[in-house]
Amino acid sequence: MKPTFETLTADATDLLADCRRRQMTVATGESCTGGLIAAILTEVPGSSDVLDRAFVTYSNAAKSEMLDVPPDLIVRHGAVSEAVAIAMVSGVLNHCNADLAVAVTGIAGPGGGTKDKPVGLVHLAAARRGEPVVHIRRVFDDHGRHFIRLATVDVAFGLLRRLAEGNAHPIGPVS
Repeated sequence: MKPTFETLTADATDLLADCRRRQMTVATGESCTGGLIAAILTEVPGSSDVLDRAFVTYSNAAKSEMLDVPPDLIVRHGAVSEAVAIAMVSGVLNHCNADLAVAVTGIAGPGGGTKDKPVGLVHLAAARRGEPVVHIRRVFDDHGRHFIRLATVDVAFGLLRRLAEGNAHPIGPVS
C-alpha cells in the first residue's frame, strides 16, 4: 500500500501518543523530505508536547552549518550517504534535548540520480539519546517525487516508533 498524507497523519497520531505515554520528545533533520516529517507530525493537534524541533537542511551548507556535518565528509561520501545521515542525526541530538531523532537524506527526483545513486535512494538514520545510531538504506521505486517523500516519512515514523519502544534494530523490510 502506498502511503498517503492521510495514512501518515494517522500514523503520526499513534507515534505521538506513544511518545507522549513514554514522556519522550522527538526532533528531525530533513533534507529530501524538506520538513515533511515535521509537517505531518504537526498536523496532529497537541504535537507540540512531543515534537521539539525540526531542522530542514536541504543544502550541503545547511547540513554543515546547522547540524555540524563536516564538509569533507560530504565531499568524501556525497550528501546522500550513510555517513552523512549518521552525522545529521548526531547533529540533531547535539543541538537539542530531544530523546529521539531521525535524519533523512536522499534523491527524490525527478533528476539528480546516477547509476550508483539512483532516484529513490534514501538514507535514514535514527537514534535514541545515549544509544547507537540505526541506519536504513532504501531505494524506493521511482513512482515520482511525491511518493518517494511520503515513503521516506513512512520509514522514518517506523524507525521512531521502534526506538521509542526500545528496539534499536529495524525489524524486516520497511516499505
